[in-house]
Amino acid sequence: MPKTTYWADNYVEKLSSAGDALCTIKPGQRVFISSSCGEPQHLVKELSRLSSKFTDLEIIRLLSLESTPLTLIANRSHSRLFNIRSFYLGSAASKKLNRDQRFITPINISSVPRLFKTRRVHLNAALVQVSPPDDFGWMSLGISVDIAKAACEAADTVICQVNSMMPRVLGRSFIHVNSVDHIVEHEEELLTIQKNPETESANLIAKHISALIEDGATLQTSLGTSHQATMLALADKNDLGIHTQYITDDIMRLVSMGVVTNQCKGFNDDKLVASSAVGSSLLYQFLDDNPAIEFHPSEYVNDPGIIARHNTMTSMHTAMAIDLSGQVAADALPYNNFSGVNGMMDFIRGTAMSPNGKSILMLTSTYDNGKKSRIVPNLDSMAVVVPRGDAQFVATEYGVVNLFGKNIQERSLALISIAHPDFREELFQAAKDLDMIDIERKFKESIRGVYPLKLEETITVNGTTIKIRPSKPVDERGIQEHYYSMKREDIVSRFFHEKTAFSHDQIDSTFEIDYVNDLTLVAVTGELGFERIIAVGEYLRNPVANMAEIAFSVIQEYQGVGLAKKMQKKLAEAARDNGIKGLIAYTSPENKSMKKLFHDLEYKVYSEYEDDMLILYCYFSEPVRQP
Repeated sequence: MPKTTYWADNYVEKLSSAGDALCTIKPGQRVFISSSCGEPQHLVKELSRLSSKFTDLEIIRLLSLESTPLTLIANRSHSRLFNIRSFYLGSAASKKLNRDQRFITPINISSVPRLFKTRRVHLNAALVQVSPPDDFGWMSLGISVDIAKAACEAADTVICQVNSMMPRVLGRSFIHVNSVDHIVEHEEELLTIQKNPETESANLIAKHISALIEDGATLQTSLGTSHQATMLALADKNDLGIHTQYITDDIMRLVSMGVVTNQCKGFNDDKLVASSAVGSSLLYQFLDDNPAIEFHPSEYVNDPGIIARHNTMTSMHTAMAIDLSGQVAADALPYNNFSGVNGMMDFIRGTAMSPNGKSILMLTSTYDNGKKSRIVPNLDSMAVVVPRGDAQFVATEYGVVNLFGKNIQERSLALISIAHPDFREELFQAAKDLDMIDIERKFKESIRGVYPLKLEETITVNGTTIKIRPSKPVDERGIQEHYYSMKREDIVSRFFHEKTAFSHDQIDSTFEIDYVNDLTLVAVTGELGFERIIAVGEYLRNPVANMAEIAFSVIQEYQGVGLAKKMQKKLAEAARDNGIKGLIAYTSPENKSMKKLFHDLEYKVYSEYEDDMLILYCYFSEPVRQP
């Protein structure tokens, strides 16, 4: 009588205990284990129990949360029992990183399935966890599709732990009963991770980068404290889409809030696409049979060509360190469960090919309780994960800069400006020693200033989006171009004489500022890093009189639209908050616009003449009611 191929009968025939199924694995073979929270814990525990029966067993995995520490066995046995081949190290302190680094395989995740399918890395067995079969015999890999599906297709033997608590996740997540070799039924809670702790630095980073994320953008997010804060900072966005390796509780919350709709992705519209889930049991319930969510293998989700097809693709990654040329290390971070080369370059390069794509690297400015800087002169012994040519936006709690298209001097000054103030002088000197910046540049105490994010404001004038913000050291070239573009009469009005050159040492007080005694605001249009400065407003404190002298310049096409008035109001508020008594302006008696502007202040205005100069001033202690 021929053997039936009806899946239900095959299912019964393939039922086995974990021990019997694992005994089909032989010494010296190579075994894949499903990743992260999808780890088949029951099978792994049994494999650990049987470890004495094996020699030279190579374990292949993307990431383990170490429910059963096979790496510990590998270390104790000095690889006689197990050898680990991992594509992530996971969250690691330096000692753990050094101890386990021999297990890591640097590779882009999009390339791992090809390793399996071409048998360059031959898998003898795959241990995976799946949902119970549906009416047609299909079992879902659930929360861990990533490289597990390719492993199942390539392995000689597939051992499935069927767990009724595994959600049935839609998309390309299914394997059929007829395609597996052993089925072990065992119900257990899926692995979960705890919510990352809130940190002030992460929240500040999130505030800086939230302005980069546009309504309708498609997002990729990694795991880590900064990403959690970023998700919280996106609450006021609209119609975001998700195409990412990992779906988390934070993404689930944005979906429930209506922030994520997936309607504007331009590819896979209306579908949230991922390859794995890491989070809480509530997240796993949210995924179960949800038609708005599709999980696909890593060779699809991490394919730069697929990533590039999305509108305004925006990728966000956490870095461990960056040097002054823009080279990035990303091997292991606290509270970041996924580290190493991983899918970072897949998404950075796919994002670069997307229309209006943006890749954002986030890192706290210091580590080791503030004793060491994450921005360094060069990486030295740290491995480069992101080459300098691929780095774009970089954010710390002290600001965000765009390195794309910038030369080494511009990159160095930009990164120094967002380093922790305690390390800026040291970095500045190192950059000079390495010939990364002009040897004639002088370090000024003002470079220690902390960027006042609260002074930023975005407005719309005649359909053009304009951002008013404090100036930064990276604005040097933009300020020069602003002055060179101004008309002769406007230059005379601003500087009181004809001026044809605006070299570094002539305008350095405009962008090398401390934001307290010396503050410059700029009004800009365009993308961060390539902005056009259309207006400049500044104050400089006279320490003897404790008064701040103000001055403005606006290019002709934006004169008369209220930019100077808005900037003057911001300068007045900042000066008052910084303990300055009042404002003073020097102008010509014929300058009607400056006189009108100064009288728009909400303070009593005094005027005096000195030779051919009109002096206007006011005190913050003498407010007046505006009509």
